[in-house]
Amino acid sequence: MSRFLPAPVKGVLAVLCIVLNTLWLFPILMVFAVIKLLIPTPSVRKGCTIVLNRIAWFWIGFNNVLADVLHNIEWDVRGAEGLSREHWYFVTCNHQSWADIPAIQHVLNSRIPLLKFFLKQQLIWVPLLGVAWWALDFPFMRRHTKEQIARRPELKGKDVEATRAACEKFRYTPVTIFNFMEGTRLTPAKHQSQNSPYKHLLRPRAGGTAFVLEAMGESLHTMLDVTIVYPDGKSGIWDYLCGRIQRIVVDIRTREIPHRFLGMDYENNRETRADFQRWVSQVWEEKDALIDELKRSA
Repeated sequence: MSRFLPAPVKGVLAVLCIVLNTLWLFPILMVFAVIKLLIPTPSVRKGCTIVLNRIAWFWIGFNNVLADVLHNIEWDVRGAEGLSREHWYFVTCNHQSWADIPAIQHVLNSRIPLLKFFLKQQLIWVPLLGVAWWALDFPFMRRHTKEQIARRPELKGKDVEATRAACEKFRYTPVTIFNFMEGTRLTPAKHQSQNSPYKHLLRPRAGGTAFVLEAMGESLHTMLDVTIVYPDGKSGIWDYLCGRIQRIVVDIRTREIPHRFLGMDYENNRETRADFQRWVSQVWEEKDALIDELKRSA
């Protein structure tokens, strides 16, 4: 019956359901977040983390079911075979709109560990959300600028050390670290201003990915190279919520990250930095060609 509702009505209904689901789950999440904060024993924190991850998984799962009930999206998912919730992954994807995030969550939520993002250290002070991100073990990173290091040389390397310490728990518990390597959404204006050499992509920002691999060491060696294509041309988050997107193609390529880049010193080793940038550029060239192929065959 929902398929016969006008698109704006479905959009408003989707937003309302997501808000209500959030209002119901968020207080429960905060209770376990506060317990985890106040009782820092390993057993209590581990138990709280399990519950908190389940709450996040349920929240995403509800959104996925909601999309399936309200909308008639044809999902064309390729390469999802063999994924496991017991494995460590680094996930990156081309970035066209905020609809990319619910699309990725729809495809990967039950197949791999909960997606987690590296966040700036300052975000931990955001009211309520900062505690929630901390409770869900979202890693907070500290990045010192070149100017700060020039003034205080003792800060050199401290950001990686602090982030590596924050990621220490991930060495024993499977995790998925997610990062849009382009750093921002693709628009014609951004594409032109960058003078991007790619037809369908912005230039990748290798530094952020390198920072993740440096901090995680050898525990994170598998990358899921996700490519999303919207054959109908509509890709906005409101289009997604309203059910105007009729088909989504999600191609997943599992890549083993070259061992030489695990725990690398990206900032201080010029040869390693150039080598990693070449590898990322090659990945991006293949992704650009794949998008061309998927668009032609859609």
